[in-house]
Amino acid sequence: MLNDFLILMKSELVITGIIFLLLFIKVGTDIKNDRLLPLIQIVLLANVVAGFIFNEDGSLFGGLFTTNALIAFQKSILSLGIYLISLLFTDWFKKSEHMPEFFILMLSAVLGMFLMISSGSFLMFFLSLELSTIPVAAMANFDLEKKISSEGAMKMILSSAFSSGILLFGISLIYGATGTINFAELPSLLDNSPLQILAFVFLFTAFAFKLSIVPFHLWTADVYEGSPVAVTSFLSVISKGSIAFILLTTLYKVFAPMHEIWYNMVMLLSIITMIVGNLFALRQQNIKRFLAFSSIAQVGFILVGLSSNSAKGTASVVYFVLIYLFSNLAAFGVAGAISQQTGKERIDDFKGLYQTNPFLSWILVLALFSLAGIPPTAGFFGKLFLITAGASKGNYFFITVAALNLIVSLYYYLRVIRAVFMDKNEQPIEKIYLNPSVKLGMIICGAGIVLIGLLSWIYDYITSLTM
Repeated sequence: MLNDFLILMKSELVITGIIFLLLFIKVGTDIKNDRLLPLIQIVLLANVVAGFIFNEDGSLFGGLFTTNALIAFQKSILSLGIYLISLLFTDWFKKSEHMPEFFILMLSAVLGMFLMISSGSFLMFFLSLELSTIPVAAMANFDLEKKISSEGAMKMILSSAFSSGILLFGISLIYGATGTINFAELPSLLDNSPLQILAFVFLFTAFAFKLSIVPFHLWTADVYEGSPVAVTSFLSVISKGSIAFILLTTLYKVFAPMHEIWYNMVMLLSIITMIVGNLFALRQQNIKRFLAFSSIAQVGFILVGLSSNSAKGTASVVYFVLIYLFSNLAAFGVAGAISQQTGKERIDDFKGLYQTNPFLSWILVLALFSLAGIPPTAGFFGKLFLITAGASKGNYFFITVAALNLIVSLYYYLRVIRAVFMDKNEQPIEKIYLNPSVKLGMIICGAGIVLIGLLSWIYDYITSLTM
């Protein structure tokens, strides 16, 4: 029994161990950030490696906690993202007065996400969601001296509280309609009654808030702009990835009998999300707000693949989240390096960047090409598989709209690339010094953007996990 507990909850126990290690270091020693950060990075790398070994299928606590090979892989993707964040924002972490506290908050949020992905009941899911949300609100306000950071954190708290209330109401309705909130028991009790449909609408609305699906996205750009770039990266990649993973489980397993109902909802919201995300991204000047609306548009494409309700849909979503992790973190890494040393965050400031910072320019162009879905970057293959999965339903109007939005997105991504490589700037951004850890993180992201699409066995491996 103890062995089952240690193996099945391995990822959660490792994260908990790291949190306690940081607590003991913070309370018992006075290690400077320059010495502590490399230790944290090594421990986080070990956590990534640990995610790929000793994985078994099983459940604990009467089905409240479940795990399998696919769930373990999803957690490993999030662990990889945390490790890359620790590398890419090394300079910001070293200058922070409260670096150990930041990692404690971030890892606490990740612990909640891990438990959420393994949830076997709406009770476990709600508690895990709150554990993953509350620390992020504190992280958003980590630039204590900036008023805009406090404003972003307040909007984060209010939107999270509102979505949690909606979620609780939906859970109470589903319990009233079926008499259970256990994921394994619910499918057989769903009969598409009006009360159950209403409960599902409330539940999906809560997901939509967390995933920034239009029209529940209004908090996103302000929170992204006000938060430190490291926190913005976490919200954009890790938080959205975890919600996408649990949404797969909820729609494909728990609410599978209601597929005809939620398919139409997902299709409509996907179209609106892609269009609104793209149109608002066209007019942004702040790089963080630009990437915020870009991420909203990317969520629209995730919904395209998710709408298929098939193993192919699961594989395409997990594969795309992996690609999105490398692409978005690379873009935020470049933006963070420039912001940290120059304070510049406007797209116009990036004009002529290639003249003084060719390495940063190439990493940024790789990231934006991947987000735009331009071959041969991995983003092309990711969106190809999402659209292919969505097309399995034969709704060609839906797929045509998605393809047209791909074309629209090319304009605003290429606008940034043109500014970096072609536009002249009498006062370009000076040469940016890159810490070796930051450079390593960017190289890993760049390699991931190129290789994941070219190495077909990665998608085949993910597909094998869904069978």
